[in-house]
Amino acid sequence: MNDATQFASRHHDSVNLSPRKVLLIELALAVGGFGIGTGEFAIMGLLPEVAKTYHVSVPEAGRVISAYALGVVIGAPAIAALSAKLPRKTLLLMLMGIFFIGNLASAFAPSFSSFTLLRFLTGLPHGAYFGVAALVAAKMAAPNKRARAVGRVMMGLTIATLIGTPITTFLGQMLSWRAAFVTVGLIGAVTMAMIAIHMHKDRVAEGASMARELSAFTRLQVWLCFLVAAVGFGGMFSIFSYIAKTTTDTAGLPVETIPIVLTLFGIGMNIGNIVGSRLADYSLKGTIGGMLVFNIAMMTLFSLTASNPVMLFICVLLTGCGFAACPAVQTRLMDVAADAQTLAAATNHSAFNLANALGAWLGGLVITWGYGYGATGYVGAALSFLGLIVFLISVAVDRQDKAGASRHIGTTV
Repeated sequence: MNDATQFASRHHDSVNLSPRKVLLIELALAVGGFGIGTGEFAIMGLLPEVAKTYHVSVPEAGRVISAYALGVVIGAPAIAALSAKLPRKTLLLMLMGIFFIGNLASAFAPSFSSFTLLRFLTGLPHGAYFGVAALVAAKMAAPNKRARAVGRVMMGLTIATLIGTPITTFLGQMLSWRAAFVTVGLIGAVTMAMIAIHMHKDRVAEGASMARELSAFTRLQVWLCFLVAAVGFGGMFSIFSYIAKTTTDTAGLPVETIPIVLTLFGIGMNIGNIVGSRLADYSLKGTIGGMLVFNIAMMTLFSLTASNPVMLFICVLLTGCGFAACPAVQTRLMDVAADAQTLAAATNHSAFNLANALGAWLGGLVITWGYGYGATGYVGAALSFLGLIVFLISVAVDRQDKAGASRHIGTTV
């Protein structure tokens, strides 16, 4: 029995839920993802206003983005391990509660240092929320439709990049950046109400403990999967982090076209999430490996054609489509983690935030070295290639383990 079959047999929901009830629970979880995604990305468009309020430079204000990402990286595994004995409904409500309070407090932070600290604290529940939400969605789905269920929950995040972030950024610019964070906090409150109303009571899994969750880190495949996400998908962030300057400086387009480019990226993320989750239900490994190869080719094309406005638009759309790998990686992590489900699922979002930091840092380096903004695509292609190597090692280890298990069964028989 492979990892995916074991997961499905142990974790398919035994509660008899109607399709309408499942849809309402998935909607509640997706609304939470929408709030988290909106809060994470809206700050990028509001940095000038934040800097003006606290009398700091824009680059210095950018530290709050790093503080939030650090909160995600630290919070995901820590919360997952510490909350092992909590029912998932209770945990989701607590995580959204922290998110709600953190955003409201951020809106009224009296100093830049307190604002930075509050962004770190608000980032803590991010990864754990998405990880637990993915587990809940997968548990309610049929074994061959788990990735699509995860994709529907993740759609809250992808729609946030397309709708939530632009609207909240506009609201923040018209009224105040503080109003934007109040709005995001209220989305968290709505999510809490929806989860409380629609999600059924669940029981803690038998034998759940911090030690069992931490056992995920003793499994080689968990680490390999983590590395695939942290390295292999950093290219998307390498390109996206500097896409505004690529649009104006490399392609020579007016600044007014930047929102169009960002919208294309958001559309690509939504397409990738929908298509990728369906492909993952047919083949997890095929989807992950295929997307890494796709990214190598597409990101190389991005660098070769970045000065051409039409090709820039096409490549930005395709860069967003790289999100197709996310439901597959999320589901594979759950499969290879044995009984350490919560920690493994949450760690996926730590990996993608490390990918964000790595991609942005390396992209900044090649720009500093004088290769231009278009060269960020070459950085992405290189990261995807490294991720592909790690992925092929993971597949080889899988085959070796299965061959060893078959020989052991043959010997005992």
